[in-house]
Amino acid sequence: MAQLPTGSTNQIYTSLAAAKAISGISNATEAVVSSTAHGYSNGDVVFIESGWGRLNKRAYRIKSVATDSYVLEGCNTTNTTFYPASGGAGNGYKAQTPVQITQLLGMNSTGGDPKTVAYKYFESDVEYSINDGFTAVSRTMEIDADAIGGTAYSLLLSLTETGANTVLKTMTKNGSFTLLPCTVALNEEVVMTDGQVNRVRLAVNGTNRSTRYAS
Repeated sequence: MAQLPTGSTNQIYTSLAAAKAISGISNATEAVVSSTAHGYSNGDVVFIESGWGRLNKRAYRIKSVATDSYVLEGCNTTNTTFYPASGGAGNGYKAQTPVQITQLLGMNSTGGDPKTVAYKYFESDVEYSINDGFTAVSRTMEIDADAIGGTAYSLLLSLTETGANTVLKTMTKNGSFTLLPCTVALNEEVVMTDGQVNRVRLAVNGTNRSTRYAS
């Protein structure tokens, strides 16, 4: 069924908890993370730092847990070219306390597009292209200027000042959602346009690609 933006919500996590060391990550259709006494629970959102570049600074939901390991839902690491065996060690950080961004007037998303490099051999009259990763992901939000002083507004100001890593959760009214690992920057210069509500702008700068879940 088609979706509309109306009814969607955006939550920003207040902080990332202290690091829990990752001694290794398996090569699997859903990666198993080895982390001694991590203390996480099913459904927690975790920000990953990893020696694997494609996994570094991404956010995932935890699908299942054991005392010293947990599963990253939807994280496929079977390709050992991209995820060399024994190379994924790093740290995990639980995303703590989501706060809804209220009085949101609009949001635009950019980035995540495949990048290509074009080249041509002298002996050919045809160009070729190869994939070269993806462009940086970013979102721009406009918030009612009267939201000043609210819980979310104050949190966004604090995260702007510290430049701390966090996670943005965007959920549609049918329950599907994305997790975007990011930093944020709130521009408090009020935009005044005749016939429109006064607003401020929030830049959400992705540290890696979004992770999307059906529910």
